[in-house]
Order: sequence, then C-alpha cells, then structure tokens
Amino acid sequence: MKLEQAIMERKSIRAFTKDPLPRDVIEEVLQQAIQAPSAINLQPWEFTVISGEEKERLSNLLLKSYREKRISCSPGAKGPLPAQLSARGEQSFATLNPALDELGLSFNDFINEGSCRFYDAPVAIIICMNTIFSHRRYLCIGAALGYLTLAAHARGLGTCPIGLINAYEDQLREFLDIPDDREIVIGVALGYPDWNSPINRLKTPRAPLGEFIRWFD
Repeated sequence: MKLEQAIMERKSIRAFTKDPLPRDVIEEVLQQAIQAPSAINLQPWEFTVISGEEKERLSNLLLKSYREKRISCSPGAKGPLPAQLSARGEQSFATLNPALDELGLSFNDFINEGSCRFYDAPVAIIICMNTIFSHRRYLCIGAALGYLTLAAHARGLGTCPIGLINAYEDQLREFLDIPDDREIVIGVALGYPDWNSPINRLKTPRAPLGEFIRWFD
C-alpha cells in the first residue's frame, strides 16, 4: 500500500473482530512506529502491550471505574469552544449517529464505555513517557502515534487512539505496575476491523484545508 493511500484511507476503528494478533505482527507495527522523528533523537516513547485475559481484566477494571466516576470524553479545551470548532465536533457526531441508532446505542455510552473497553479490540497499547521530559515531547509521542496508526492500516489492521484512559490513571497505573516517573500519555486499540459493523462503514469528515492554513508569499 502506498503511503498516500494509507493516509487518506485511515480512520478510527471502533468495532473489531475477535481474531488474536500474533506478537510478531504487533512488533512489526511498533518497529515502524519508532521510526518517527523525535527532538535530538531522544525517542521518549515507551509502549506497554496488553492482550488476552489481561486485556479483558483491564477493560473490566476501567469500565467499572467509569461507571463509578462517570468521567466522560471531552475536547480537552480550557474553556468553551469557538463556534467553528464546536461545529466540527457536531458534524462528526452527526456522522456517527445513524450507525449508533442502527446498533441501538447512545453516543455517550458507546464512546465512553467503548473507550474503557478499547472497543473490544484484542490488543491495547499504552504509550508512556518518562516524566524527566518536557511536555513539548508530546509532539514526539504524537509523531510515533501517527506512524503506528499508518503502519497498522497498511497491514489491514485498525486502530483507535483513546485518551479517556487518563481519567482513570490510578487504576491503570496500579494494574500495569507503571512507575511514578512514567507519564501515561494515551492508549491505542489495535486489531482487525469488523467491517460488518455499521460503525466502521463511516469516516468522519475533515474541514477544508483553507480553515487551517495561512500563506505569506
């Protein structure tokens, strides 16, 4: 698959088959993920891979925590979103809603509980960073995450980055024995897409390039 094709086709997958992923396939994806650029070649990323019964136990723990605390996905903004940004989110919700109606699910329950279960993917990956690094190194983590999602897509796999897990950091840290000097940055669901699910037939839209670019000639 050409890189341009992978970039244009890739989307977040929120329904997976139960087919397990061989370890060598996961390693191939991560090997390509760590080819991402990083400042001064610091390579600040660290990956924890969870599968099988351990992944099911982790999902159940996070789901229990969500039902107790009810902390939901949010845009991560420091205040009310400008109308233009709010419109983008609403457009994305509108794209997903017909599929959710077909499945008999509400948007909030599907997104929040699905995130805690890693959308029932066979593999969950937790990306961490040593706290010695500045938050500017999030850019390096983001680059590795982008490489990871494209490498997976090129192999016929699906991914979904998941940020909600940070709301339940204490439980996640204890379960995975993540030391205090490691910051949990983001999670990723990884597996084979279930193309029979209506939720995977959709692709959320992107705003026109003109909304994001300024030119100085």
